[in-house]
Amino acid sequence: MKALTLSLLAGAMTLAAGQAMAAEKVTLQLKWVTQAQFAGYYVAKDKGFYEEEGLDVEIKPGGPDIAPEQVIAGGGADVIVDWMGGALAAREKGVSLVNIAQPFKKAGMELVCPKDGPVKTEADFKGKTLGVWFFGNEYPFYAWMNKLGMSTDGGADGVTVLKQSFDVQPLIQKQADCISVMTYNEYWQLIDAGFKAEDLTVFNYSEMGNDLLEDGIYAMEDKLKDPAYEEKMVKFVRASMKGWKYAVDNSDEAAGIVMDNGGQDENHQKRMMGEVAKLIDNADGKLVEAAYERTAKALLDQKIITKAPTGAWTSSITDKAVQ
Repeated sequence: MKALTLSLLAGAMTLAAGQAMAAEKVTLQLKWVTQAQFAGYYVAKDKGFYEEEGLDVEIKPGGPDIAPEQVIAGGGADVIVDWMGGALAAREKGVSLVNIAQPFKKAGMELVCPKDGPVKTEADFKGKTLGVWFFGNEYPFYAWMNKLGMSTDGGADGVTVLKQSFDVQPLIQKQADCISVMTYNEYWQLIDAGFKAEDLTVFNYSEMGNDLLEDGIYAMEDKLKDPAYEEKMVKFVRASMKGWKYAVDNSDEAAGIVMDNGGQDENHQKRMMGEVAKLIDNADGKLVEAAYERTAKALLDQKIITKAPTGAWTSSITDKAVQ
């Protein structure tokens, strides 16, 4: 009996080891550091959703010196989180990125100005200094200025663009009349710094109809031609969107999971998760074609890209992944 038990135990261990070995590896490169902006992926890993799909997922945080497009082009990731502007610009330069899912339905980008400052409306931008992030985050801003017919080369009739640090210091130190923030991050840094909501004039890109797609999931076109790889991405997207749904429904727990993976300031992560949930909508990951067309047109109008992209997104992954 003892020998039989040992034999069964050994068999179970062998089976478990075989399953572990069989897990397909996926490396995900995030656009920014570990925070609730990416909670769905951390939740999917923590709750075993990736494991249920037979995936072994490594999540690599980003940072100011990390360009996801370059990472995947160099073979350092299988899939990335990126903004559509950066992805389409990279695609035209030869990095054949394809949007395979779009968790964020709305943009979180805003421009904020102190109410006691000189900017009250868009007409007040002339002659002012506006803070903007770069590394692909500047495209929505330039699309907006282009729409307004406003020069970004400075002068009395244009705006001066300040290459903004990834914080709110340019506004606090009065280096800029207005700065860029995300609804789920830097806006709350301003509030924590002593500003009140009623002290700020807010230009929300989504509300103005100037939003370009943010935080989509991208893979390389040549790899997607392999049916086995495509199926792996279906599994990845299915588990990721399950993670996002769980994160939206259990925001405090999701923030805790982010903290366990290196996030900073639990209260900030909880608040961020609550704001991110507003951008996710129903967690189906499906790209809205009108939003894609708006994004592509804005980039064309700015001459960030020179020709209308083709094959830059696919619904086949989400069609299979999310029923």
